[in-house]
Amino acid sequence: MLRQYFRSIFNREKPRMGIIAALLGGGAFLSLLFGVGLGPVFVPPGAVAKIILNLIPGIGELIPHNWTQLQENIVVGLRLPRVLLGLIVGASLAVTGVTMQALVRNQLADPFILGVSSGAAAAATLGMLFGVFSFLGRYSLSISAFLGAALTIIFVYIISRVRGRINITQLLLSGVAVSMIMDGVTRVITLSAPNALGLHNASAWMAGSLAGANWAYLTLPLAVLLVCSGVLMAHYRALNLLLLGEESAGALGVNVRRTQKLLVLIASLMAGVTISVSGTIGFVGLMVPHFTRLLIGADHKKVLPAAALGGGILVVWVDVAARTVIAPEELPVGILTAIIGGPLFIFLLKRKTKD
Repeated sequence: MLRQYFRSIFNREKPRMGIIAALLGGGAFLSLLFGVGLGPVFVPPGAVAKIILNLIPGIGELIPHNWTQLQENIVVGLRLPRVLLGLIVGASLAVTGVTMQALVRNQLADPFILGVSSGAAAAATLGMLFGVFSFLGRYSLSISAFLGAALTIIFVYIISRVRGRINITQLLLSGVAVSMIMDGVTRVITLSAPNALGLHNASAWMAGSLAGANWAYLTLPLAVLLVCSGVLMAHYRALNLLLLGEESAGALGVNVRRTQKLLVLIASLMAGVTISVSGTIGFVGLMVPHFTRLLIGADHKKVLPAAALGGGILVVWVDVAARTVIAPEELPVGILTAIIGGPLFIFLLKRKTKD
């Protein structure tokens, strides 16, 4: 009975999006409460909720102040910005994965596989260690990561086109090759680091972590996520038609070249900005969109918001595991997502081969 009810909700032909949205929204809210509360010093979910409500003007005066100053400092100063950043980073990586899979019409595509993350990391590391992009000011890290991601995805996209069309095999192989090249460039940059502290900071950043999160980190990635997601939602019909192939999409009225350029820009911008605040966290853009399509179908009007919520929830809980498994030490989030995502990618690749 329960299984039939579950199937009626997560129906690929006619998913019940109202219930799914409520489940994902509730999951994100609970992830926020418990993600903030869990740690070396446990803060009860009720206290977390009251502290968060106390931050809202006009509501804070109505909340009974029955928590300690230590709990407020932990929630507001340390864990709340970290969990919010996890939600934003996870959502951005998942939406980037959806974008790239629509661009190349392959469910095995994501920023990590196609070398976009490696390109962003190489450019950002160059800026961090040698200050090459310091003239760009406050957002030099984000802009440098965006430029690295953009150049990489454009290069992979160009060399994967055969007779005006994308060759999927060549795309994946090109992505792997370019990723290895950019990883090599990154290693050369780090080995040439002018000081040990800069090398340590760059290495910790490249492993992928939310440990350095603060309130200032949230503004730019949140703005980029909202704007890019809004643009993608406005073009969801074009994304759906691209899945039919370039010729079919063009025949149905889609300006294929313009849409592809738009997707390249959005994927580069989101990947670059996200990597600049969290480092390289792989496989989220592969896992979440794939499972979202398995549950609710391939309509991008439904996939985009569902994948965003799912990606945020996933990264929050992986981050909770990263800071509690070997507490008081922390594991990089990127290591845990690689441990989870690597076997999953092999499984998807084998399944794709059989199909």
